[in-house]
Amino acid sequence: MYVRPHVLLSVATSIDGYIDDLGADRLLLSNAADFDRVDSVRAGSDAILIGAGTIRADNPRLLVNSAERRKQRVADGKPEYPLKVTVTGSGDLPADAKFWHHGGDKLAYTTDSGRPTLTERLGDLAVVHSLGPSIDFAAMLDDLGSRGIGRLMVEGGGSIHTALLAEGLADEIHMVVAPLLVGQPDAPRFLHPTAFPGGPRHRMVLAESTQIGDVTLMRFLPGQPPDA
Repeated sequence: MYVRPHVLLSVATSIDGYIDDLGADRLLLSNAADFDRVDSVRAGSDAILIGAGTIRADNPRLLVNSAERRKQRVADGKPEYPLKVTVTGSGDLPADAKFWHHGGDKLAYTTDSGRPTLTERLGDLAVVHSLGPSIDFAAMLDDLGSRGIGRLMVEGGGSIHTALLAEGLADEIHMVVAPLLVGQPDAPRFLHPTAFPGGPRHRMVLAESTQIGDVTLMRFLPGQPPDA
């Protein structure tokens, strides 16, 4: 029996809860000091997960940027980069995305129907694993545990964050709030409307609140009772 990884959701939002605006360029919500903190959290993770929508919209490389942190990972007996993971139901992801061509190993979760398309497109760029007829996040975590992943950092997008919280699968949230307002109803948000465990009366534990320049980091523990 494998132990599921510790699941950490990482997000930066505007005061009104948006993770981006509708402009052509990505909205930078964090500052340099916070980007460095995120790099440190990545370096301390065994795997980093983003959804297919994030790959399509932002085309990120998703790397540990600090050479010193990568060197320390190797000294600790770990791969230079964490495993990079994505999830796509349809398998419709471009093979020329930066995600596949930078960093270390990649793992793509999909469905039975999406697997042929994704396998053909990616070839040896990534390991492709089907979660069955639909995306099953609990099964995904079981599989990651079987691969030796002890700590999973999830960097979005909103559909992934929402699903993991709705299914009670997230252990920790690192939420950075930037001092700006987006105010665009169709812009992407941190979470989508759904039924969350405990409903609106469940109060999460606020384990930490730290100012980082002009942003604030809040660390929540969603699964613990308020008096834990």
